[in-house]
Amino acid sequence: MLGAVENHSLPRTAAFFDLDKTVIAKSSALTFSKSFYQGGLINRRAVLRTAYTQFVFLAGGADHDQMERMREYLSALCRGWNVRQVKEIVAETLHDLIDPIIYDEAASLIEGHHTAGRDVVIVSTSGAEVVEPIGHLLGADRVVATRLAVGDDGCFTGEVEYYAYGPTKAEAIRELAESEGYDLSRCYAYSDSMTDLPMLESVGHPHAVNPDRALRREALAREWPILDFHRPVPLKQRLSVRPRPALVAAAAIGAAAATAGLVWYANRRRTPAV
Repeated sequence: MLGAVENHSLPRTAAFFDLDKTVIAKSSALTFSKSFYQGGLINRRAVLRTAYTQFVFLAGGADHDQMERMREYLSALCRGWNVRQVKEIVAETLHDLIDPIIYDEAASLIEGHHTAGRDVVIVSTSGAEVVEPIGHLLGADRVVATRLAVGDDGCFTGEVEYYAYGPTKAEAIRELAESEGYDLSRCYAYSDSMTDLPMLESVGHPHAVNPDRALRREALAREWPILDFHRPVPLKQRLSVRPRPALVAAAAIGAAAATAGLVWYANRRRTPAV
């Protein structure tokens, strides 16, 4: 039961959330395209192409081949971008762009899991420079995200150093479970995409959120809960209706913490468990 407070004599538990179309109503990686254009990182043609990609993503979901093409396009697009500038742009526009597209239902779930004593982990294919500040905004305890290689000049090389996608997400969850002491049989996971099936299979309580057709069929066949999130509510409006201390604190520190980010998952893999 979600509302039940965890018995701390038992192994720890966590709730793992995909980000795009599960917690927020759009693609996090594509939402900042106009801001990157205004910052001089991309041209108008790239903005238009990104807008079209966003439309395709929202209209029908993205299968494996589409996700691969999106990865190749975005990694090539980011080649030569200064990482510090990217982080600054994300920090400056985070609230304006992300606040209005957070699903109210997802924010309530995150708070419910925290109240029950579970960690909240965002697991996203989007880049860490975007996902980590959003994770802070949401009050997440940890983030797993794609990481692009950075050269000695502080710019993206165009290479993907770590790709948080498909089976790799499930691997990350298992390694976090080992290092943090999570009992995966008592953990929760939420996603909209069939590409996240390995992640959902990794936990004892999988949930399909706004599922694509393939995941809906799979969820029905396995009798997994299917959730419909459809109320993006700006954070300020949501707080005025239902004050939520965890999100108030997250909103207050979100912009300042954005450039610092969470400790990247790859660094965690090199750090002994405590």
